[in-house]
Amino acid sequence: MTYTPEKPPLPVSTEELRQRIPGWGVDLDPKDRPSFPREQFDPGATGAHWDFPERQEEKWPREMSIEHKFLTPVFGTSAPPKLLSGVMRKYAYKRFSEARAAHWLILLASDRVDAIESHIGSLLTGHPDNIVKETGILSEFSHHGISSRLRQKRADLTHLPLDPLIVAAPWIAAGYGAIAGVRAVKRALGRS
Repeated sequence: MTYTPEKPPLPVSTEELRQRIPGWGVDLDPKDRPSFPREQFDPGATGAHWDFPERQEEKWPREMSIEHKFLTPVFGTSAPPKLLSGVMRKYAYKRFSEARAAHWLILLASDRVDAIESHIGSLLTGHPDNIVKETGILSEFSHHGISSRLRQKRADLTHLPLDPLIVAAPWIAAGYGAIAGVRAVKRALGRS
């Protein structure tokens, strides 16, 4: 069983695997493996005072991979699922295996959605993000950022001209969208 000191049995015998898969088991002989002394089964050598770790308390239903029978004994709680990004994460874990690209693509998309949700939340609280400080643009001028790049053969020199565009373009597009939205609302109200 997982999370216990016992090594799980192989579903198929080593002889069957050796016949079916060419080259399987070439490192079964301990002489051929430099890591063999560390693989000796000695439960007392770990210093653990438990056979199975204590289970952490669940404060909300956690996402769990469909490959596992139960939730891991310890898990992160720093970022509970919320809003649309939380729904996307739960869907990725409930529907797709961790071996599928769809699982990870949905998780990546949910991270982007979470970032957008956080930006909107900061705007709604009246304390919007300070993009100038958070992107570190000012440190480029106060800590010799540009001159340190120009004197060396650095890999990031090729995308140096693109950095302001990558950082600023989404904010400019969002500002333009907000202005266009306000103008559209004013026009719609003026007609009625």
